Amino acid sequence: TWNMPAPDEYALPTEIWREVVARRGRYEAIHAKLANGEIDEVNELITYNLDIRQFAHDVIESCEGPELLRAFWNAITGVTILDPTCGSGAFLFAALNVLEPLYEACLERMQIFLDELQYAIKKPHPNKFSDFREILEGIEGHPNRRYFILKSIIIKNLYGVDIMEEAIEICKLRLFLKMVAQIEDVEQIEPLPDIDFNIQAGNTLVGYATYDEVEKAVAEKLDFDNTMTRIKESAEDVEELFEQFRLQQTELGGAVTPAAKQVLRDKLKALEDELNQYLSGGYGIKRNDKHAYENWLSSHKPFHWFIEFYGILKDGGFDVIIGNPPYVEYGKVKKDYTISGYETESCGNLYAFVFERSFRLLQGRGWKSMIVPHSAYCTDRMSSLQNLFHRSKRIGWVQTYSIRPAKLFIGADQRLAIYIVQQGSKSSHSLYSSRYHRWNEQFRSHLFETIQHIDITQISFQNSAPKIYSEIEQSIWQKLAQFSVLGTHLITAATPYTIYFHNAPRYWLRAMDFAPYFWNERDGEQISTHVKPLYLATELDATITGATLNSSLFYWWFVILSNCRDLTLREIKNFPIAVDQMDDVIKQRLSVVFEDLMQDLKHHAQRKETNYQTTGRVIYDEFYPRYSKPIIDEIDRLLAQHYGFTAEELDFIINYDIKYRMGLGN
Repeated sequence: TWNMPAPDEYALPTEIWREVVARRGRYEAIHAKLANGEIDEVNELITYNLDIRQFAHDVIESCEGPELLRAFWNAITGVTILDPTCGSGAFLFAALNVLEPLYEACLERMQIFLDELQYAIKKPHPNKFSDFREILEGIEGHPNRRYFILKSIIIKNLYGVDIMEEAIEICKLRLFLKMVAQIEDVEQIEPLPDIDFNIQAGNTLVGYATYDEVEKAVAEKLDFDNTMTRIKESAEDVEELFEQFRLQQTELGGAVTPAAKQVLRDKLKALEDELNQYLSGGYGIKRNDKHAYENWLSSHKPFHWFIEFYGILKDGGFDVIIGNPPYVEYGKVKKDYTISGYETESCGNLYAFVFERSFRLLQGRGWKSMIVPHSAYCTDRMSSLQNLFHRSKRIGWVQTYSIRPAKLFIGADQRLAIYIVQQGSKSSHSLYSSRYHRWNEQFRSHLFETIQHIDITQISFQNSAPKIYSEIEQSIWQKLAQFSVLGTHLITAATPYTIYFHNAPRYWLRAMDFAPYFWNERDGEQISTHVKPLYLATELDATITGATLNSSLFYWWFVILSNCRDLTLREIKNFPIAVDQMDDVIKQRLSVVFEDLMQDLKHHAQRKETNYQTTGRVIYDEFYPRYSKPIIDEIDRLLAQHYGFTAEELDFIINYDIKYRMGLGN
């Protein structure tokens, strides 16, 4: 009954008993760690998937001294949060919703400290908690406390950039409407804050991000006429005006005059024009070719972070960067604009460039989290992005999500990953992973609550972060690592001892000693383009290889290392098997069971017919390995003897992804 749906009184929607028992066991383990004081760092709250915002809220509400409260207030009012491809502002709204209750808790606690002064036995100094009093008095100049909180967060904490001007206007409008919705009386309406310098239109990927980038460009032009000094002084002048601009809207409580805003715009424009001249030169645009220059400006929409957010970048960068960058192939935008100076250019996708750019904008110990295609962490194509990730992080967490049965974004057919990373030195780093999440739509509201991580810092595979989540998997990996890989037994020349594998599996790997039937109207009978051969030296090697590739153990290997769509030679060649180290009895038994499996697959196969526009009518054999699961389980039992797995490890492998592979719990 472990693999059967559990009753609602015990289970979350669609859970089978195996999942219920594992989840409750995890609760007990975490509770024990908390009780024993083993969870004592903020990072461990992430690792164990605990509610950090609630934790912070509880600390604020229960703090007994003003120093801790001041520290919290200074932290949350000073944190700078950027979405570099913000669109209409969904992620900035999420940040606002996290910060709002923390602002509220701080203000409530400040009021309590002030109220307690009235009951002090000894008369307190008149200036005691004067900073708290000043903050609370500042609220009185606004319609209500919530309006004050939202306005403060929007002006002080939130920053966004997007190449689409329409999206930027929608983002600003949504933030304004959020504030206006707090007003109960039309007479309370005050001039809306001006956030044109917080939320801006421009190309995140084109432009100077840092002082060093500008300095390099100036040096390449051999411009030694104190250019950098002048640019820096102008940028500092703009930043001073911006600080006054922001102060006027928050602490001074007044509206910004159009004249003051225009002065700031004019100074920014002058700086932008100068930097654009340097940048366009790098694109081969001559200074006297006004037509080419204007076309370049229009298509590339350069955005110079160095001056637009000078104060933040001068202080080291943004504290937090979040977002959902575009998953767009670079080739599709090259006709509009090109990038320059990115080490991830070989990845060929805009999200990789945003990933790289955001590291340049992040302060030394800052935090970054984005949703990106999960292939970023498991394909050779993304090796430069992975190198950047490992080089830049101090500690990181990676979670991965399937597209079946449900998708992370409804309507978006993308396997995705969410990463969280704190930037730091390479000499001291850790990496945590989660499982490859599959879930039914009914389970969506519980998906993030049930995430769990495991330390994979010592588990490495070229261009892939293994998608494991348990100590059992760590142990299995370590046992596999002691054996030589399958690639040492493969040969390049065609032989009679051939295994054919299907390179587009879903829940089952299909490896056979025969080529599955395939015929199309255009080309006649042939081997499907999805079926690939592996050549072995002997018949015994071929049957052992075929048995292994059909195993649930290899399915687990495929899921944790691949893009979960394509089975490539990388996963096959690097699978640890060591046929030469295998006991002869196990070899012979695997060979016999493999023959049984081939007969069973043929027995349950069905001949299907369909039509394709390019090839016309297609007839092919469809196989159903789930009907052969008892035979596959026998293969895994034999492999478990070979690797020295425990009974618990074998049980984990046989039942890995069982609910979805066998259609249980739907």
